[in-house]
Amino acid sequence: MTIHPTAVVSPDAKIGEGAQIGPYAIIGPDITIGKNTIIGPHVVIERHTDIGDNCRILQFASIGGDPQDLKFKGEKTRVVIGNNNIIREFVTINRATSADIGITLIGNNNLLMAYCHVAHNCKLGNNIVMANSANLAGHIHIEDFAIIGGLSGIHQFTRIGQHAFVGGASAVAKDVPPFLTVAGNHAKPYGLNLVGLRRRGFKEDTLKNLKQAYKLVYRSSLLLSAALDKIRSEVPDTPEVRQFVEFIEKSERGICR
Repeated sequence: MTIHPTAVVSPDAKIGEGAQIGPYAIIGPDITIGKNTIIGPHVVIERHTDIGDNCRILQFASIGGDPQDLKFKGEKTRVVIGNNNIIREFVTINRATSADIGITLIGNNNLLMAYCHVAHNCKLGNNIVMANSANLAGHIHIEDFAIIGGLSGIHQFTRIGQHAFVGGASAVAKDVPPFLTVAGNHAKPYGLNLVGLRRRGFKEDTLKNLKQAYKLVYRSSLLLSAALDKIRSEVPDTPEVRQFVEFIEKSERGICR
């Protein structure tokens, strides 16, 4: 590992083989940094944080700070970040409160562009892209392959489904089912994320089934419960269709409609 002489590193931090700590970085107590992870200049990692292998954290990012929640009383909670993540300039990632999952969790292969904010108790999956200045309030869950456009704000306790696309400068106050494109203030659905789904190799038969399910929920005059029943009876029972239906059934905030 390489630690620049101007960096301040707590003696109980665990730094993996091949890791690099840049100039003026601050690495606090109870921190683990994985193999070959690069911590850029002026990065601050405060405390109680685990970062995986092969990550890149660029200058002025701040990770592991106290949650911005008036209920927080100094509990020992954590930030856990997986492998192969890129965290760009001025990104902020806060530790959790003891509520909910009790951890702020980021999976693998994610890109968080400059000035993004991930608040306490958020749970991010894998292969997610957050464009510049996308902001997550507390307790948000984002599933794999979702894309959050720049300057967007996501309301606390909201869920974003797999392969969903949130357009730039959107205000999302309801759950976004998987495979959808939403945009606006407040965000509205604009069909399936067909470009993204095709890029990821979804077959046309799968897209056809998802289109049929989407139309029953969003373009019919049926009540939501009746639309879901009709999907079960009329649309081929594939994993993607089941995922779409189950996400909507489990929504507590309601979905973007």
